[in-house]
Amino acid sequence: MNEALPDVPEVRVVGLPQLTSGFDLVERLDLPMHLKVHGPLEPMGGEQLAQLAERINLRGRGGAGLPFHKKLRSVAESAIRRGVRPVVVVNGSEDEPACRKDTVLINRAPHLILDGALLCAEALGARTLVVGVTRESTQRSMEAALAERGLNNGRRSALRARVQRNPVRMVTGAAASLIRSIDGGPAIPPGRKISASQSGVGGAPTLLSNAETFAQLAIAARIGPERYGNTGLYDEPGTVMLTVSGAVARPMVIEVPTGVPLRYVLQLAGAPPVPQGVLTGGYHGKWIDAATVNEAIVSRNSLDAVGGSLGAGAILPISQETCPLGESLRVAQWLAEESAGQCGPCYLGLPAAARGMQDILSGGGPAALEALKQVAKNVKRRGACSHPDGSAMFLESTIKAFTDDLAAHVLGNGCGRPVEGVLPLFEGGRAPTGIPGGGEPEETGPSRQKIYVDWTLCRGHGLCADILPEVFQLGADGFPTVAQAKVPRYAEAKALRAVRRCPALALRIEEDTRAQGESRSNLPVLSQGRGRRALGR
Repeated sequence: MNEALPDVPEVRVVGLPQLTSGFDLVERLDLPMHLKVHGPLEPMGGEQLAQLAERINLRGRGGAGLPFHKKLRSVAESAIRRGVRPVVVVNGSEDEPACRKDTVLINRAPHLILDGALLCAEALGARTLVVGVTRESTQRSMEAALAERGLNNGRRSALRARVQRNPVRMVTGAAASLIRSIDGGPAIPPGRKISASQSGVGGAPTLLSNAETFAQLAIAARIGPERYGNTGLYDEPGTVMLTVSGAVARPMVIEVPTGVPLRYVLQLAGAPPVPQGVLTGGYHGKWIDAATVNEAIVSRNSLDAVGGSLGAGAILPISQETCPLGESLRVAQWLAEESAGQCGPCYLGLPAAARGMQDILSGGGPAALEALKQVAKNVKRRGACSHPDGSAMFLESTIKAFTDDLAAHVLGNGCGRPVEGVLPLFEGGRAPTGIPGGGEPEETGPSRQKIYVDWTLCRGHGLCADILPEVFQLGADGFPTVAQAKVPRYAEAKALRAVRRCPALALRIEEDTRAQGESRSNLPVLSQGRGRRALGR
């Protein structure tokens, strides 16, 4: 069973280091050591900075891969047009269990990230800089880095800079989630999709990109586009940071020039010589098979061409000895749990997709496969963020990459291989924590409540299914199809509302005595009748 990755795993480099310069000298480059290793950095004008980003073809390294120069120019134009000062946001929210590259940079080279962010802030005339993080280690390192530079959030500061700490959640890393949390709301996406370049933090134009992107910009600003372009491919120059885990002897974060063969990266981490498949781009990424691995090189265009994805920079091989569908099921279940719980296609569709994968493994046959395909298709482009799209892409890629295993499960008695759990997940499992509409995010962990149907009282009104579709579905007879079920944490408030509004008083909530850890639920234990009269509703 693969253990959770540490915040700072082993770090290696192929060729000459750029982002990881100085890592062989100290564990963390404070400001004096940072300046010794990288040297001073001169400010640049806005258009000069945009031209630099364009010449090195700098794209966002957080997954979406948007051209940085377009973001920069869009923010500048919007700020000038509206006559307001823009905001710069560094997204260091790295919340996939298999991703650690940005966490490593924040923990070990925070000033390189700040260099890039401060370059942009000065070029744009920004007076606010926010660094979003989700881990205690990254919060400590970045707050120390701001203090080393004399930056703070004081009202009289020329540049107000601070760290925004959010829960470790898949949806927290979405740009809209981070912006919403900076404005004081929950770290979940709002219902409307608005470009941060036009209206971000406090409604101001906001330049938001991930930690590695700003660090790459700082390197290029120091050495110039020509020297930067001497490393890597002509059309994708420079280096990339990758997190390599899964079925490997040495999980690591590695800096490599673009153009390095993917198989060489896998060899450095001790992957199987002939992996059954490699998940590229993380849990919103795509699988490629063993034959394709030999063709792929480390670059966005190359991985896209062979059906893979650079994505969030996670590379995860699995061996020939494990069931790929079973491994993917574990990830699908985790992705379902990571829903913010506010978009139906996501918080209903992703659990249904995970159940579909489970049905295939349980011998559901061709019908189960078709059901899974339909669910994956239906969740796309229907959420407030990219979580349902990325999750659906992962499921569709699984079906496409492992056709032999799929046939063995759909048409036969299975592949006969165990599920080894080689794809890292957070220990203990986590339920969604965001509460739509505001409020503080709740703690993570297993469900704390169970909801029960008293069949002697139930009259099939169906209101429970309308209020709490995560738990209740109605059968052909109009009655709930379950008598008891665990309540997801994000749905606890809705569960209480369902109990209160049941016309027949047929629902009750009780503590789940098997839940791990101390329960601190704000849900009272309600019995029929008495609970409703006590609430006065």
